[in-house]
Amino acid sequence: MPEYFLDIEYNNQIYGLDEMSFKEFECCTFNNCTFSACNFMDVTFIDCVFNDCIFSQGKINHVALRTVTFNRCEIKDVNFAMCSKLIFEVRFEDCVLDFSKFYALKIKKTPFINCSMIAVDFMATDLTEVLFENCDLYRAEFGQAIANKANFKSSRNYTIDPKTTKLKKAVFSLEGLKGLLYKHDLIVN
Repeated sequence: MPEYFLDIEYNNQIYGLDEMSFKEFECCTFNNCTFSACNFMDVTFIDCVFNDCIFSQGKINHVALRTVTFNRCEIKDVNFAMCSKLIFEVRFEDCVLDFSKFYALKIKKTPFINCSMIAVDFMATDLTEVLFENCDLYRAEFGQAIANKANFKSSRNYTIDPKTTKLKKAVFSLEGLKGLLYKHDLIVN
């Protein structure tokens, strides 16, 4: 049975390899914590908030993220595809998610606000109604994704092939249309 922690605030902690395994956190807040060395195993976060935390290269195998908010976090090269798919609900604001993977996850209505998402893997991901607000999506991969009603209007640097990505009623700015036409070698001025 995992250890259970309720309504606790953690500040300036650096967690080691197995320190986070087999635990459940509910309504907890983590401020300025570092999880890069962690090998998360069977961990659940419910209604938790992470502020100014570092997860880069952390292994989040079998982690449940249920209504979890990440603010100003560095989350480079993290494989979210290994998370529990049951009630996977996250929010990212002012985060660096470069090289992370959301492969084949269902992340409907997830907000990504002011995030760097360079080379993020969204292949085969359900992005229905996802909000990409002011995000840098340079080299992000959307092949086989479902991005119906997704909002890319204020984001930039994306290249999406409408033949391999479902985009029905997705929202783009006029400036962003060139990211949909790149494959056709057209010049848009």
